[in-house]
Formats: sequence, structure tokens, C-alpha cells
Amino acid sequence: MMENQTNSSGEEDGSGERGLLHSWKGYSCSITPERVLVSRPVLQASLGTRHGILLAEGSQVYSFGEMPWKSGMAGTTTVPVLEMALSDQRVVSVAAGSFHSGAVTEGGVVHMWGENASGQCGLSGATTVPDPRPVEMVDHETSPSQPVRVLELACGEQHTLALSDCREVWAWGSGCQLGLVTSVFPVWRPQKVEHLAGRYVLQVACGAFHSLALVRCLAPQEARRTLPDKCGQCHQLLYTMTDKEDHVIISDSHYCPLGVELAETREQPSPTPRLRTSPSEPVLSRLCPSMEFTVAPDGVQPTDNVPGNQIQKDTQEEEKDQTSSRTPMTDAAALPLTDSSKSSGGVETLSKSSPYPDEQALNDYLKRLSDHSLAEHVGKASVAVRCDQPTGDTADAGPPEPSTTSLPVNSVGSTFNSLVASCASAVGERMASTYEALSLRKVMGYYYPSGAAGCIPGSSEALKETREERVRLEDSMQGKKSSSLGDIREGEADGLSRRLSLPGLLSQVSPRLLRKVGRPRVRAVALSPAAVPESEEHLPSLHTEVWSWGRGKEGQLGHGDILPRLQPLCIKSLNNKEVVRVAAGAHHSLALTAQSQVFSWGCNTSGQLGHMDSPSTIPRLTKMSEGIRVWDVAAGQQHTVLLADGDCFQPILYYSGRQIKEGTSGTPQSDSGGYTQQPVLLPFCMNLGYVSSVFAGGQSCLALADRNVMGFIASLHELAAAERKFYCKLSSLKSQILRPLLALENLSTTLGSTTAQLFQTLASNFSRLCHLTGQHATSLTAFLRCGRDIKGLVLLDHATIFLDTYKEYCGSVGNLLVMGGFQALVKPSQDAFGKSLECVQQLLESGEENAPSSDLLVSLFSLPVRHLHDYGRLLLKLATCFEVSTVEYQKLQDSCSKYETLALHLKRKRKEAEYTFHFWKSFPGKMTDSLRKPPRRLICESSNKALTLQNAGRFSVNWFILFSDALVHAQGVQPYKNIFSTHHVFPLATLWVEPVSEENTGLYGLKVTSPEESFTLLASSPMEKAKWLRAINQSVDQALSGAAQESTVPGSSPIQRPEPPISRTATYTFYKDSRLKDATYEGRWVAGKPHGRGILKWPDGRTYIGAFKNGLEDGYGEYVVPNKTLNKDDHYQGHWKEGKMHGFGTYSYATGEVYEGSFQDNARHGHGMLRSGKLTSSSPSVFIGQWIQDKKTGYGVFDDITRGEKYMGMWQDDMRQGNGVIVTQFGLYYEGAFANNKMMGTGTLLSEDDTAFEGEFSEDWTLNGKGTLTMPNGDFFEGTFSGVWGTGLKVSGTYYKPTLYETDKEKNRAVKLGLLAVRPEEKWRAVFEECWSRLGCKAPGQGENWKAWENIAVTLTANRRQHRDSPELLSRSHNKTLESLEFIPQHVGPVTAEKYDNIRRYLVKACDTPLHPLGQLVETLVAVYRMTYVGVGANRRLLQQAVNEIKSYLSRIFQLVRFLFPDLPEEGGIIPEPSSEAPEKRVLSSPNASPQPESPQPGRIVSSSALLLPVLLPRLYPPLFTLYALEKEREEDVYWECVLRLNKQPDLALLAFLGVQQKFWPVSISVLGEKKQVLSSTKDSCFASAVETLQQISTTFTPADKLQVIQQTFEEITQEVLALLREDFLWSMDDLFPVFLYVVLRARIRNLGSEVSLIEDLMDPCVQHGEHGIMFTTLKACYYQIQHEKIT
Repeated sequence: MMENQTNSSGEEDGSGERGLLHSWKGYSCSITPERVLVSRPVLQASLGTRHGILLAEGSQVYSFGEMPWKSGMAGTTTVPVLEMALSDQRVVSVAAGSFHSGAVTEGGVVHMWGENASGQCGLSGATTVPDPRPVEMVDHETSPSQPVRVLELACGEQHTLALSDCREVWAWGSGCQLGLVTSVFPVWRPQKVEHLAGRYVLQVACGAFHSLALVRCLAPQEARRTLPDKCGQCHQLLYTMTDKEDHVIISDSHYCPLGVELAETREQPSPTPRLRTSPSEPVLSRLCPSMEFTVAPDGVQPTDNVPGNQIQKDTQEEEKDQTSSRTPMTDAAALPLTDSSKSSGGVETLSKSSPYPDEQALNDYLKRLSDHSLAEHVGKASVAVRCDQPTGDTADAGPPEPSTTSLPVNSVGSTFNSLVASCASAVGERMASTYEALSLRKVMGYYYPSGAAGCIPGSSEALKETREERVRLEDSMQGKKSSSLGDIREGEADGLSRRLSLPGLLSQVSPRLLRKVGRPRVRAVALSPAAVPESEEHLPSLHTEVWSWGRGKEGQLGHGDILPRLQPLCIKSLNNKEVVRVAAGAHHSLALTAQSQVFSWGCNTSGQLGHMDSPSTIPRLTKMSEGIRVWDVAAGQQHTVLLADGDCFQPILYYSGRQIKEGTSGTPQSDSGGYTQQPVLLPFCMNLGYVSSVFAGGQSCLALADRNVMGFIASLHELAAAERKFYCKLSSLKSQILRPLLALENLSTTLGSTTAQLFQTLASNFSRLCHLTGQHATSLTAFLRCGRDIKGLVLLDHATIFLDTYKEYCGSVGNLLVMGGFQALVKPSQDAFGKSLECVQQLLESGEENAPSSDLLVSLFSLPVRHLHDYGRLLLKLATCFEVSTVEYQKLQDSCSKYETLALHLKRKRKEAEYTFHFWKSFPGKMTDSLRKPPRRLICESSNKALTLQNAGRFSVNWFILFSDALVHAQGVQPYKNIFSTHHVFPLATLWVEPVSEENTGLYGLKVTSPEESFTLLASSPMEKAKWLRAINQSVDQALSGAAQESTVPGSSPIQRPEPPISRTATYTFYKDSRLKDATYEGRWVAGKPHGRGILKWPDGRTYIGAFKNGLEDGYGEYVVPNKTLNKDDHYQGHWKEGKMHGFGTYSYATGEVYEGSFQDNARHGHGMLRSGKLTSSSPSVFIGQWIQDKKTGYGVFDDITRGEKYMGMWQDDMRQGNGVIVTQFGLYYEGAFANNKMMGTGTLLSEDDTAFEGEFSEDWTLNGKGTLTMPNGDFFEGTFSGVWGTGLKVSGTYYKPTLYETDKEKNRAVKLGLLAVRPEEKWRAVFEECWSRLGCKAPGQGENWKAWENIAVTLTANRRQHRDSPELLSRSHNKTLESLEFIPQHVGPVTAEKYDNIRRYLVKACDTPLHPLGQLVETLVAVYRMTYVGVGANRRLLQQAVNEIKSYLSRIFQLVRFLFPDLPEEGGIIPEPSSEAPEKRVLSSPNASPQPESPQPGRIVSSSALLLPVLLPRLYPPLFTLYALEKEREEDVYWECVLRLNKQPDLALLAFLGVQQKFWPVSISVLGEKKQVLSSTKDSCFASAVETLQQISTTFTPADKLQVIQQTFEEITQEVLALLREDFLWSMDDLFPVFLYVVLRARIRNLGSEVSLIEDLMDPCVQHGEHGIMFTTLKACYYQIQHEKIT
């Protein structure tokens, strides 16, 4: 515990100074405590009836006193005996019961010993346990079963309670004080107290036959479950409603006289389910069956003290009221409406919701019970209630019932959310129909019989004004049984979680409620706040409840009666009392609150409760002298010991209860003692040193004390005492000043809404500070009791919680001060507290006479700041107890300076607030009123003419006021009158100020820049200039850093950085700029202009989010424009330049159109795609092509999906103009001229069946003028035509039947296509131009090479940075590609084969990523190509155009490549081979073999197709190959038919048929490694590998790859023949052709014609005459041969 302190403070051995235990009995002046002698410091002790147990350092446990359970220990031992059985355990706490003891080890294991007749040691089979033995505790509810770790123990006379680390209570032993659902005692095995399951128990305590638990209140959300609205035992309503003038109070302070049923039968489901209002509904015979009542005669008169009389009168009065109101309950119970079945599931049932046979019997029984309790309260009659073990069979009385809800009835206490269930349904529905006829009170009386407020005296309906007054004045308001006995207003603010004031909820019921609903209700501020959220984890909770159970005949349960409780029940009157510790004597109970008060209840025969008030069945305050603050309590058999703070911070001891006289023989004569009326001070306590805790039991008392070691102990005690005192001060300020003020009816009208709001904020911040202080005081008290490791102080570890709370509170005080709130508060305060505000002066303890009332209030609310100095002083005092080098010293030192600094900072803040307040007072007026805002503080102002505006008019007056958030420039004309016609507010966050140099002008100027204005201020002197410059800069800096900087080092030094940053983040609303008028910008600024990322919002809903540059949108951004008519938004995402859309972007129109492409000056310009409509809407269409100034102009493709037409051609101003091609889904093809969006002029039209027309057109598909019409069979018309194609045509002309002139037919009639279409190099110009411009060239080929590379690098880096923020857009391989692209390949100097390879690899990568300009180009080209030739565009007549388009792509991209790599030779140029290359291996040895290298291996002949087709063709292959297949469809059908027929033949027959020489026929083939003879029936086996190789031609894309496949096929054939002939030979074409033909047939390639045409069209020209060329020709010949093969 304290080893580190003493060691670090250089103490040799502190064992003689620490943990000294003193013992005494009674309270006479003569007693001196005896020291309990143990060799080590004592950490904790506990007392039983005649024995004690203590825990010393080093985990040693000692016992002393009478211990009959130990063999050979007959008498009393005064010297503590070491418990050897625990010597090897690390014990952390001990507890003593009346005749047994327990210890808890570090691992949470419980050891018990002593008397065990009632099972209190938890060990079955032994009546006594001589030595400590471990108790097995297992939680069987978990699977697998887990051992229970215990934190602390409490022991009674026949029972033990343990608190587990899950904060659950476990019990064993005998009696109803266990709180268990059982009727069999003793309980040997520890069992969980189910009634407290799910709650967070903080502490447990045991009396002789009763138990207490301190429980943390449920958080609001935990309490939001639907709860029953009737008590399960007495069937009274749990909620009462009181109509109070303008609001309704709904209270749940219901006490049940019966306690809780004995056995909850949730184990057996009921065969006959019945609706049940509560899980704890009682069965009469289950309550302790052997309760005996001995009743005193009715006539017993009360004792003659006045309070008794008063109580008797009141209680009798209430009793009358209750009994009279009991009778209608039978009727009410019979009403189906009052049955809570409605709210709990909607099932209405008329069966009684009570297990009792007769309702009347129950009422009589209840009446009898309360009569008994009355007799006990008033007449001190001898009433005995025994809580014996019930007999086994009674538990089964009554049918078992299923529980409809798992929450116990008592948890209702912590919630009002069931209001929704019980009020909305019970009140709202039921009252709506009857409200006209009944007043609210009658309605209440009808549905909620007056007895419903509670079954004990004190019902809401029986409220008497006089009683309310008396209770309000009486300090101990704890006596209230239902919430309406206290002050309603205070109750309302105090526990919002307990009651609800509902203006308007029931307004339809009672018109009277409507009267004052409109009045602003200031008093609704909750003054008991939910704790500061972060602090909850590190500080103890003050939101607590006390639960009690067990025997209650002395009133020790605190429920206002003397009945036993078999299960835990919450003591309602202790709610909201902030109980932090409970203690139990034999028959009385104590609760210690955070405000250092003690509540006591139970047996008071010797005055042990510390007061003589009766009845003692409810908690009442112990009578302590003024200013005595109790912080530890202990209770014995008939006495109570209190540890308290007095005037000095050394703790003092008080005693109340039985006096113990010393007998002659040395044994105490217990019967001859006197008793105390109130606690008595024990004079010897000052000699003990610093007492840290007290213990009591039997007749003895113990005090554990420390001597003051090097001032350390004293400083700790001083810190804790100061915090407790401060909390009491704050609490009294809250209850005596804040609450009454907030409760004033007319507060908000007196103060005005703004000030009232500020005062409410102040109140809630004060409340939070007060709560935090209470938590901290409690935490320090616990710290004294156990820890004392200084590093664990919350004040050090979590300083920010304290600093923030203080800062927030002082901010709200400052704001109220600035707005003159304290002046406004004077009148309401005088109304509440009298003219001279005595109670304020008392709280201030101020000696100053005649101070103005407002100053008194300001001082009062500034009290907390003084406490920060106390923190600083005491932490410094603690630090001096340590060596300077230690960690503790450092920590204390740092924290001390934090609190001191904050105190100074807050002091400065208050000065600023006062200065500002005086400024507003000195300059009243409309203008200044409009500027007056709570958080605004004045820095300086220029009314002394120290600052003027440069170039101001002669008569104009300029006044500059610098506030903490803005610079105000006021202008007027009449001088010196303070009347200003206009003023402008410049927010500081967007203000830039710089000094103007004085060299040339001699003027002391400051240049001020704001987003829309800049002006120069002239100062009267260099001093003034420096002052204003510093003031403005500092204010701007603070406005920018905001609270963030303050919280780190508040006011650490007045010197800040010389000037605020020129670049900053801020928000500003424009007021001048025509384009941006009223728009708000939020984002980065540089020198008065938006620059960087930001958001711009216009009032009409337009929004821009993105990059800015010099005040304009520039870079990437998103822009939204609402379309009012369509009620949708236009949305643009893309690039901007100088405030306009510029570059690539996507614009989604509200109409549903989407444009994706280039912009320039806010218009579509460049290449782009516009999609209109969706497929479901009226006109879906897609246009892709060139735009100029928002119009389609240049080449473009328009796909009209609804009409099934596709146009590919030239445009101008959104119209088709110039040459173009149209194809339709019905196979029509037109090419020719267009004008004004129509086919006009010369054109050619072909239909699907090859009918063709060439001639003049006047409109779409309309022939008009001369032309020639050719039939598919070659017949043709020549002449004049008119009419629409597809309907009747008018013709005047000549008809030719050309079969007569066979010779000319071939010459003239074939229609030449493509002549009137757009030339391929004219297509997609904009796409290539954009790529050139990205490389920094104005036109293709015009520009600098180095600049192009620079642009590429910039683009890549920018794109990577953009994608780094959203990595999901890039795959890892993509990222790698980007990285490798950042290395520019060496491109200067002659190109070698190696360099050529590098270039090729670079191009492949570049075209792979759309972030590279070339990649973007390729991606766009692929998109436009697919757009053109897919869908309707898949028309065979377009094949030649599609091929030419690819060729034009190649040549144009090659131009770009040569621009980037200028040393690359031209198309067809040769790169010299390195000489070291091995001689080429030749496959085909034909006599005419050319000496040049023909194979297209890279690094030989430069060709665009070799470089670029591998990149381009795979992407374009599908649409292109489709066109080939369509074109070759007919001839391929013929070829395929032939292939299928020939393939039916076996191998040898086919070889023979094809004329393959016999010597080339394979004799044997190897199948899976074994040779097999080729038989006449063998099929598909010969030349199988060659066949397989040739089939791969369909899986390749580029001609080069396809040629490679053909070459491999030849090699395979050669290999096989070589193996056959076993000699070298040279193929001749005559030998080879039939073999190859065989392979082609067997390969069964479906689209061979398409493959052949594709190779032919796109083959590298340099290959045609080489080896590959010859092989290709062979394949082509095979194809034609097969088509024309005559199969015989």
C-alpha cells in the first residue's frame, strides 16, 4: 500500500508509524484506547460479537477475542493469534460475523471458519469449522460452469454474503436475510441472489438478521423495458398521478407492505397460463408462514414529545383516508379496464389477476397489516415478527405460474419509461371518451383509487397543505413516503428519472391544464445530471440505491414498517441521496452519503441512530453539529462509530449508543450503561494520529490510524477533507440558491429568454461540476481507506476531466456576466432570499459590507475557481514529500502547474468578461445591442481615435472594435455622437493583416484583407500600430485554434507565434460578390482567397465540393444544382479550371441524361458521350463523339435504340451534316450525304437481300431523283425514282437484264461501299487531339518531347495521390504497374534491339492503365469502337470500315509513340541485330527462300502492328470477329458442311482420298506411351499433335500469334514425317499440301474463313513474302480447296 511512499521519501522503516490499530468500548471521558499489538502495519479489521479478525501487511490474518470453535481456546485472548492455515494465501480482505469469520484471497477465493450450525461457513456437515477452509463457489448458469471470483465478504449472525467480480451477490447460511428463492435452510452451498441479478452492486453489509446492498442505478436505456403497472403483492398501482395546476406529476414511489414472495416458480411452466402483472406476485401462504403478531392495546398514548404527537395525528389522518379509499378497490379491480392486461400484450381477460380467493379478504388483511405498523410507529408497542424457516410443504401452495416478464417488480423504481405502457394506454385511451364529463381529479379518483399512491400512510390524495409546508421546511425530507410529500418543484428537478411533468399530454382531459402551458419552464433543468460521461469509468458512481432484505421487526429494513422482506427491496427514500457506503449493526442500519451526512434507521434503544426521532423505521439524518462532515461509519451491537472532519483536517471520532461501564472484575457490565441522545465526540481521537477507517462489532470499536510521516499522511488527509468540504459547499449552493431560483415562476420573463437560457446553461454546468466534485471526494475517501499509491490519484491521471469541466463552467459564468445576467438576477434573488441576500453572504463567508448584490452573485458563482488554487497548493504539498528525482514528484509537479495555470487562465477570462460587460454598459444603442453576443469578448476599440481609415471622407467617422471573434468597422457621419449609420462585421477566421512599411509614406499603416474587401488602417503612433497588429494577430490565432489549443496549455504564456498562418481552414458567407452572393464557403484559405479543398453552398441549394485555387473552383470537384421543376438535382463530377467546368467530367442531368466527357468553359467541348433516357423511358439513345461549344459537331456515332438505327458520320450544331452511314436493325445500310439532319443528296442504300440503290435522296429513306436500282440477281433499273423505301416506288426509266451481256456484268455492277462514308483518319479526331494536349502539344506532333514526359510523370503522380486516399480503387498489381511506369525508359540515341524491347514492354504497361495518357487513349478508343460496331452496328457491310478504322488507330498511335521515342525508325525501318546472335534455324527449305530475316520477331523490322496490335486487338477482337463471321457466313456454311462429311471417314481412307503419298502415312501411333498399329478403322489418330496445335488458332488474337500457330503446326507435321522416314528430306509443296489439308480437315475449325480473312487484312506487310507468308498461303489454299472439294 504505502511501501513506495516511505521508501521514496527516504524513511528507514515506517512500520511503527503506519497501520496502528486501537480498540475501546463506550464513550466516557476516562477511556483510553488500547493498542492491538501486531508486528506489521494493519490494513483492515472486522469485529464479531466477541471476537475480531485483522489483516496485516504481507497478507497475514490474525484473530483475537473469544473463539470457542478453536480447540484449546476456552477463554478470551487479547493477543492476536496468526491463522496459520492462510499463511500461504495472498489475502486481500477479511470479514467477521457474529460468531464466524471469512477471508478473500487475491484470486477471489473465499475461506471461512467459526460457527457453522446455520451453514454460515458454507461448508456442509460440520457445526464448527476450527480453521479457515476454502468455500467452493461455482456459477452453474454459465456453460461450462465457471468458478466465481469474489471481491468482498459480509457476515451476519447466521448468514454470509459475497460480492463477485461480476458485481452479483451470493449468499449462504439461514434465514430470509439471504434473499434466496428457497424454503429449505440451511443453504450450505453459495447461491446467487437472483433478485439483484443484472444490477451493478457496489457493496454489501450484514446485520445480525438483515442484509443491505448498495447498488448503482440503472442507466436510462437499461430501464426502458416495459414494466408492470401494479404491485405484485398488494395490487395497488405502482404509479400515482397528481394534478398540480399546470402540470401532472406521475410518481412511482410505491411501497409494498408485504415484501416479496418466497418462491418464484419460474422453473415449471403452467399447464393453464394466466395473465400475470408481475413476476413477484405473491401467494399468501408463501410469505413467511410463521409470522406472529402481538398487538398492543389501541389506547396506548404516544410519548409526550411534540414530534411524536404530530406524527401520530398525520398518520392517523392518512390512515383514515386510506381505509376509506380501500373499499372501492373491489369495484375497481373488477373493471376489465384497470386490469393491466391491456398494456401487456393486448389480451383482455376478465379472469381476476389475483391468486386470492376473495378480494375483500385481501383488503382486510392489508388494513390489519398497516394497523400493526401504525401501532409500532406511534405507541412503541411490543410487536414481534419472527422470520423462521418455513415448513417444506407451504412452498407449493397455489398453482405455479409462468413469469411474463423477467424484470423484478422493484426495478420499477428506477424508471418512468413504463409510463408509456401504463399511462398512454391506461390514461389516454380510457380517458379520451370521458373527459368532457369528468374533471381530471375525478378521473384520477375513478381509475386510480386514492389508496393507490402507496400502501403505507402518506397517500398522494391525502396531501394537506400544512403538512406539505412543514415537510418542506423540515430538513429531513427523507420521511416522505410518496414523492408528493416533498416540494413538488424540487422533486421535479431533482429526479427527472423518477417523475415526469407533462404539460400537454393530458391537455385534452382538463382544459385547466392549457392555461399555463405556454409559459417557458426554466425550472425544468435537471440539477442532478447524468455524470460527466468520461469520468464514470474512473470515478465512483453517485447515482445509487440502497436495497434491504431480511427481518424487519426493529425497522432495520427502512421501508417504514416492521415486516420481513424475503427478497431485496429498494429503500425509496434513499434514492437521489448519493449514498456511497452502507453499514449494518446487529439491528440497525447506516447509510453514508457523498455530502458527508449519515442516515440511520432500525433499533434505537440506546440512541445508536444518533437521533431521537421516531418512527425509526425509515432513514433519518443523524444529528451532527454544524460543519462536521462524516466520511466513514461502523455499527456494532448497540452503537455506532463515525469518522469525520472537524475544523482542522485531522479526523475526529464520534460515538452514539450504549455506554459500557467497566465492572470491578474487569468485565464490562453491559446492562448498566447509559445512552446518547446524539453522537458524542471522543476526546482521545486527537492522540491517535490520522485515523483512516473505523470498525465496530459486539460492544467494541476499532480505529485504524497512521502517524504523520514526513507530512505525507497529513497532506493526503487535507486534500480529501478539502474536497469533501468543497462538495458540501457546492451542494448547499445548489440546494439553497440554484434550486429556489430555477423554481421561480416568473424567472424567464424577468430575465428574458436569452439570459434565462444562459442561466440554465450555467446551472447545468454547475451541476456537472458539483457532481464531479462529489465523485472525486468519494474517490479520495476510498483512497485514504485503502490505496494510497499516489500514482492512482484521479486528479493526476485524468486531469483533463477536471480541467474541461471547470473551463466549461467558467465559460458559462463569463457568458452570463457579459450579457448582464447577474444584474438581471438581482431582483429574482431578492424576491427569493430577501433584500440583503443573507444566505448568499453566508455561503460566501464574506466580511465585505454593502457590496452590490450583483457583485455578491458574481463572487458566489465564481467560488469554484478558488478551489483550483487549493488543488495546486495541496498537490505541491504532496510533491514535497518525495525526492525530486522520483516519478511521483514529477507527476505531482506537472499536475500542480496544470491546475495553477488554468486558475490564472480563468481569472484572465473573467477579467475579459468584465471588461466586455463595461464596454456594453458604456456604449448602449441599437448597433451595439445587435453585436452583443454571450461568447463574444472585447479585445480593444478605437473610440480614442487611435485608428482611422485611409482615404476616408472629411466628415465620416470610423470606429473599429476588435472582438474575440470579429473585427467590427462602424461608419457614421455626425462626428463624436456615437451614432453610426452602418457597420460591418469581419469574422476573424477570414481576416489577414499585415503591416505596411513606413519608408516611403511615413504613415503607420496596417493592410487588412478579408475575402471581399481590403483596406488600410492608419494608427496614430508606432506604439498603437504595434498594439493593434499584435491584438488582431493574437485574436485571429485564437479564433483559428479555438478551444483546441486552450485545452492543451491554457494561457501558458501571453506570447504566441508572431502571426497566424496565411493558409488556414475557415467558414465564410459572401455578401458582395455577384456570383457568390450569400453563398457559404467552408474549407482552406490562403491570403483572403479560398485555396485548397472546400465546400461552397448557395442559398438556392447549389453546392460545390472540391478544389479551389485563388478563390475559384480549380481541380477536381463535385457540383450539384437543384432542378426546381423536376424536383431533382443536376450533378457534375469532374475537373474545373478558373471557376468553370474544364477537362474530363461526368454531368448527370435531372432529366436522366448523363454526359461523360470533356468540358471547356462550362460547356461540353471535346470528346464525350451522352446517354439519354433509360431503356424503359420514351427516347433512350446514346451519342458518342465530338462536341464543340455544347453542340454535337464533328464525327460521332448516334445509337437511337428505340428506332433501332445507328448513325456514324459527321455532325454540325447537333444535326447530321456531311457524309455518314446508317445501319438499322432490319439490315438496311445507307451511306451518303446528310444535310439538316436528313439524308439529302447522293447516297447508296442496300437492303439485307443485296438489293441496292445508288442515286439521289431527299429525306430519310426517301428516294427522289436519278439513280440505279440493282436486284440481287443482277437485273437493274436506271432512271428517276421517287417514294419511300419499303413502300411503293414510282420509277420512270429503263430495265436491263444483263445476262445477255455476260462480259460487262462483272465490270460495272458490283456496288463499291465505303466511298461515301467518313474516311477512317477523320474519325475520332477529338480523342487523339485530347491525348496530344495531355502531352502538352497544341496539335499532333507539335511540341517538346521533354515536356511530354514531364506531363506524363505529373499525371501519373497526381492520379496515384488521388487514388491513395481511396486504395480500394486500385488493385495491387495496378499499383505495381503505376510504380514501374514512373521510370521513363531511355529514349535518346539510336534504338538497339534491347531498347526496342524495353519500349515495347513500356507501351504494354502504359496501355494497361487508364491513368497513363496512352492508356486513357486506348481505353477511349476501345469504348468508341465497341459503341460503333456492337448491337445494330454488327452489320457485315461495315467490316471493311471496321478494319480500316483499326489500321488508322495503329498509324495514329504510332505517331504518338514516335513523338515520345523520336529515335524509333519509321514504319518498315530496320533495327540492326546484335552480331552475336546464333544463325537462324529454318523449317521450310524452299529453293526461293529469301535471304532476309522474315519472321516478325521484335527488334527486326519496326512496324506499328507488331508494336501495338498486341495491346489493341485483344480489346477490339469480339466486335471485329463478329463482323468477319457475318461477312463469311455463307461460304463458311459450305466449308463446314464439307468438313463434317469428310470427317466421317477413318484416317487412312481420308489420307488416300486427299492423295497423300503412301510413304507419309503413319504406320503406328503411340497412345499413352504404347505403340499401336494404324488400322483401316483407326480414326482421329494420325498427325494428332499437329491437329491439336492448329486448333489453338481460335484462342489467339493477333495475326502474328495466329501465324506462329500455323508455323508450329508445320513443325509438328515435319517432326512426325521425319520420325517415319528416319532421314532428312525437304518438303516440296506438292507433298506437303495434301498432308496439311488432312490436318486442317481434322482440326474442324468452325470459323476458318473469318480467321483467314482477319490474318490477311491485318498481317504485317513485311511478313507477306517470307516463310510465314508461304505457310499462310497454304492454309488459305486449303480453305478454298475444302469449299470446292467435289466429294465422290
